[in-house]
Amino acid sequence: MKATIERVTLLKSLSHVQSVVERRNTIPILSNVLMEAKEDGSLRLMATDLDLQVDESIPCNVEQAGATTLSAHTLFDIVRKLPEGSQVEIAAADGKMQVNAGRSRFNLSTLPRDDFPVIAEGDLPTKFELPAATLREIIEKTRFAISSEETRYYLMGIFFHVVDEQLRAAATDGHRLARITIPKPDGAEGMPDIIVPRKCIHELYRLLEEVEGTVEISLSPTKIRFGLGSAVLTSKLIDGTFPDYNRVIPTGNDKLLKLDPKSFAAGVDRVSTIASEKTRAVKMSVERDKITLSVTSPENGLATEEIPADYGSDGLEIGFNARYLLDILSEIDGDIVEVHLADAAAPTLLRENDKSNALYVLMPMRV
Repeated sequence: MKATIERVTLLKSLSHVQSVVERRNTIPILSNVLMEAKEDGSLRLMATDLDLQVDESIPCNVEQAGATTLSAHTLFDIVRKLPEGSQVEIAAADGKMQVNAGRSRFNLSTLPRDDFPVIAEGDLPTKFELPAATLREIIEKTRFAISSEETRYYLMGIFFHVVDEQLRAAATDGHRLARITIPKPDGAEGMPDIIVPRKCIHELYRLLEEVEGTVEISLSPTKIRFGLGSAVLTSKLIDGTFPDYNRVIPTGNDKLLKLDPKSFAAGVDRVSTIASEKTRAVKMSVERDKITLSVTSPENGLATEEIPADYGSDGLEIGFNARYLLDILSEIDGDIVEVHLADAAAPTLLRENDKSNALYVLMPMRV
């Protein structure tokens, strides 16, 4: 195997694939990136952790076709430190890979290509396309609510399902829920309910930064594949049942509070400065035309702030986790956030307005 490639092209592709590779691996081959120089003038780079796989092809000057595998993080660090604008020569033979650029020479250990595992996709019967910008929005509006609690593994991803003529995506950790709805794309009829794992969502979001146009999505009940231009991301899906989250979306919250999300978030952020790290609790006293935010901390003291608001119901005191509240407010794009309240113990609904495609539910805290 022998090829020459521009540093910037190689670096960009390596940054995509190496992030899938876990830093600590008990199986040496999983620390490696597969590099395959093809006669059609392309270099294929591929990495996997057995659950997630990134496969990308980039143009290069191939003198001799062939394939090998070597440490993904080591190669990425080397290429990152090479001079800008340099041409990188790679040549593999006899269990070693020579990497040359300018006056730099590296002779790296390799492992055979035949040992490299590939995720078997099987049949992926459901196929549709989504604009890259739409897919990014879906992830942005929901990913903060993904659970990190491994005992509830079925919450450690985003749940996608088709309802009537809509494609819905939802995530929850039991304390808050985020849901976004878009029109059902052509081809999504009969799509199975799926849970896309957190790590796949993270890598997909990174790759989407550089994708314009549409993303090709193919899936089965156990696997999903995203076609992202020159890169293909394949992932296993979470084998579990997502809870019926519709039961926690309140429909009878009749106390409507309207206020500016930016000043609301800034106020919550300021008063929560003195909140204890453990609880992060902020009390919200709702009155006509204003709310009063307050935090009482045994160690630090008391903080309060008043924020103008539009409210016409009976007064109410309710407590929230400040960080959870800030996560939701950061996803409200408009000038108004609607907070639908019932009482101090009931779930609270937040959204931009009744036409918004995203809604959020936040469980209150005792304060």
